[in-house]
Parts: sequence; structure tokens; C-alpha cells
Amino acid sequence: MPDRNIDFGHYKARGELSSLAAARVLDNLAGGISSPVTTRRGLTARLRYMTRSEHARTLMASEGLNPSSETLARWLDGTQQPKASNLNLIDRTYRRMRRHNVARYLLQRLNSGGGTRVEIHPADDTLVLERHRRRDKQMRKINIRKWDRIVAAWADGAWEKGNKTPLDDAWVDKLRDELGSDWGAYEYTKSLGFNA
Repeated sequence: MPDRNIDFGHYKARGELSSLAAARVLDNLAGGISSPVTTRRGLTARLRYMTRSEHARTLMASEGLNPSSETLARWLDGTQQPKASNLNLIDRTYRRMRRHNVARYLLQRLNSGGGTRVEIHPADDTLVLERHRRRDKQMRKINIRKWDRIVAAWADGAWEKGNKTPLDDAWVDKLRDELGSDWGAYEYTKSLGFNA
């Protein structure tokens, strides 16, 4: 894969790994609580979402978030504010739980009607000084028919903890299927959009 063989950005090209851009688009499609976790409303909504069932509490504990019932009650009634590290853990756990809960619905949505059209805007290489190092790339539209591996890797959330490989492999396989030998030019992107 190109990202494992070259130093992207060495010649001042700008962009991000398209698999991570896809994960962010999927997060937007999944929806959820929009208030930040640092606000009282955002914190309370996340805690209620994560404690509404025994399964949710088990998943919460498996992520390393296991406050005592007294601490949880104080967080919910606003008499105690979680530490910054706990706020980050609450937010990450909420997003993982949300992905898990909506993955099946999102998969049906993306696969329905023969798949979902994806618009890929290539990485920006206008700041690359040497003309022979620039590539003439246009925005591409591809239709991804089977989203199973991509959605499973996204819902797993390993990419958010630093292990991008499962998500990147699933995404790049689809790029190869649709773009053939040109897939490497779109591994990094300026922006990405789904028609879902």
C-alpha cells in the first residue's frame, strides 16, 4: 500500500488518509448527541445513553469506564465533574457504543439500491514545488456495493485507538475494485462525500 511505502506530505501535499475520512463520514451518518461532552447537557445525555441497559453497562465497563454508582449519580446530578481523562473516555465510549448500535441500520442504508455513490476529492498537491512530482487527479465518483467489511471495521473502533489497519484494508480493497491501478492516487483525500 502506498501509505506504507512513501512519506505522504514530504513534498508538501496536503490531505488525510481516505479511510479515516470515510470513518468520519460514517460517524456523521450515524448521528447522535451533538452537544460536547464538556457541557452539562452533553455529559448527562451520554451517561444516560450508556447506562440505560445492562448490556450498555457491560460495554461501558469493557471500555475501562466503570465508575461506582455513587460517582455516576454525582456526575448525573451535576454535583461532581469528571476529570478530563474521564470526559475523554466517556466521549470515546459513547461513540463506540453508538457505532455498535447503529451499524446494522447503517449497513442496510449503504447497501440498499445497489450500493452508495462515493465522491472522492484527491489530496491537494498545489503546494508541491516540483511540477514533475504533482499528479493530474480529478474528483472521482465510485459506487461501493458491499459495505460489510468497511462498516464492521468502522464500528469496531480500532482505528480511533491507533490501529488503522482493519479499516484501511477494507477501504483500500474497495478502492482497488473500483479504481483499478489508479487507487493509490486516491488513498489520501482532501474531502470525501457519500450519497447516502
